[in-house]
Amino acid sequence: MIELSCELKTSTVKHSDGQPAPVKSAMSVSVVTYEQLKAMLPNHSVQLYDVRSPDEFQAGRIPDSVNIPLGQLEESLKLPPLQFQQQFGVKAPKKEDDDIVFHCRSGKRSLTALEIAHRLGFSKARHYAGGYIDWEKHEKK
Repeated sequence: MIELSCELKTSTVKHSDGQPAPVKSAMSVSVVTYEQLKAMLPNHSVQLYDVRSPDEFQAGRIPDSVNIPLGQLEESLKLPPLQFQQQFGVKAPKKEDDDIVFHCRSGKRSLTALEIAHRLGFSKARHYAGGYIDWEKHEKK
């Protein structure tokens, strides 16, 4: 049996007024809220990728979302742009795009999708943490 140990060291930086500096984690910056997504959709200022299964996607989806199941995401993001467009019917995302948003049912798979995208160089990609559950809840109000 192998035991792994890791320590996390933190520090606080104080401003001249004595207050701790705000800390932004990379993941908090990468989250899109319902309100933000709702505002982006009419302007077509979002590339929205649904990483749920095709069956889940067919059962209900956010308008203008493109279904790329999580298991196919990495290979899909590596496709040449023309092949991506032929396969998914939309232009391929570029690594520098800041309007890429992933979503799933509840936020778990989209967080994994975000990690994959960031690893592949899509550093400005984000995810809708509330997922389709949150979307449906707001849309039924």
